[in-house]
Parts: sequence; C-alpha cells; structure tokens
Amino acid sequence: MGVFKAAAVQMRSGESPERNAVDLERLVRDAAAQGATYIQTPEMTGALIRDKQARAASFTSEDKDIIVATARRLAGELGVFLHIGSTAILRADGKLANRALLFGPDGAVLATYDKIHMFDVDLDNGESWRESAAYEPGTEAVVTGVAGAKLGFAVCYDLRFPQLFRAEALAGADVLTVPAAFTRQTGEAHWHVLLRARAIENGAYVIAAAQGGLHEDGRETFGHSLIVDPWGRIIAEAAHDEPGVIVAEIDPAQSLAARKKIPNLKNARDFTVNTDGVDAPRLRGAAS
Repeated sequence: MGVFKAAAVQMRSGESPERNAVDLERLVRDAAAQGATYIQTPEMTGALIRDKQARAASFTSEDKDIIVATARRLAGELGVFLHIGSTAILRADGKLANRALLFGPDGAVLATYDKIHMFDVDLDNGESWRESAAYEPGTEAVVTGVAGAKLGFAVCYDLRFPQLFRAEALAGADVLTVPAAFTRQTGEAHWHVLLRARAIENGAYVIAAAQGGLHEDGRETFGHSLIVDPWGRIIAEAAHDEPGVIVAEIDPAQSLAARKKIPNLKNARDFTVNTDGVDAPRLRGAAS
C-alpha cells in the first residue's frame, strides 16, 4: 500500500450548475497542481437550491449532467481519482438521488453511492430541513479501491450513523469519506468531534470536503473541510468557510498500525439487548 496525496475541495455552490462547474474546475486544477492524486469535492457540488421548482428545472440525468461531464474530463486530463462528493441526479423513475461519483484517472466512473440517511430535522431558531421531500434515499453502502487504499463512501448526515462506517471498516475500508454541506449551527456543535470519532473508532483516515459560507439560496454552511488520520489527529483543515483546497498525505499502513494498537474491529462481540422479556435482535458492536 503506497502513500498518496489527498485533497479536500471546499466550495460555496450556488444555484447555477454551470457556474459551479467553473468553480469546480478551478479548484480541482489547484488540488492537482499541489500533487493530489485523489481529490474530493463537497456534497451538492452541482448546486444548492431550496426552491422545489427551481431544483426540478436545474437537475438532470447522469448522462446529461454538467458536473459529471466536467469531472469525467478533468479526471482523465489530470490523471487523478476525482470524487464528486455528491450532486443531484435525476433517476430513471423521476426521483432525485443525492449521488456521489468516483472517477478514475482514465475518466471512467469507478463507483457511485446514493446518500442513505436523509436530513429531516428541526433545529433551533426555526431552522428546519426535509431532505426526504426532495431525494430518494440509497440502500447500499459502497467500498472501492483507490490508489492502493480502500475507500468507504458516505455523505453529510450519514456521519451521525456510526454503524455505516463500522460496516465499511469491517469490509476493509481504511479511508472513510464524508463530503458534506453541514449547516453552520450543527457544524459549530458537532463537525470536528464526529469526524474525529469516526476516524478513531474505525482506525481509518477520514476525508471530509465541505460547503462553506452564505449560499445563494439563503442557507449557511460551516466549511472547515478536514482530513483526519487513523489516530484521530487533524492533519489538514480549512479553518474558515471560504472556497479553497487542503492537501495531506494518506498512508494506508497507518490505518493498519492503528488497528493493531486498538483492535476493536476484531474484539467486537455479539450481544443482545435486555428489554424486560421483549424479543430483541442480536447485535455485533456498532456494525448492526
């Protein structure tokens, strides 16, 4: 397993996929110029649009999507693994998917992942979100090979469901990904601690490219893109909400070393939950 450079691209996507594609290209070229061979962009790279009608008018199928076309071209031209953290894709059944796509150095799609957990919450100060009203949740976790490492996929709100990351780690993932558009309110409270926790409890790198700042549709996201090593140390951070690029070296051997020191993946045991005689499922650590 070789060492490689990974980049997390921080964006402030607006409502126009065409304008966002221009920003995407500029930032990805910057990351490649810094030596990154794996480059990740945030959730909803293509556009952040709250209005339902405007959203319907802007998003299209994967074969017609400008972000997909731009990413395919850039990955092939620059010879990098380009991970579009997610973009909205119109499915054949007419529903939208919040979809991550990984392109290989030849420009081909290596893997896709549809966000499983929908952000349906009511926060303080009247902030409310119903992602399930716009998107169809995915049903399948994904792990795939990248530059000698195994990459596990997630998107934003998935971060709060540790069983997803544990399942991917048990499937061999030594790099976990969390491209996101965390709100400022939730990001200030939980972003750093949750990302570091997912790294520590799975002995894995975590790479999290984020949206940041005040967007055209009125939402405000936290920024602070992070790369965390398998011991939970932050090795790169965009300590702000402005667009930009962070880069760090990824050494998959460090994941193996962390798992040897703290072999919790191997030490997990089956157990049941005592619910006063009511039948309960058998569980295995956080993997169930």
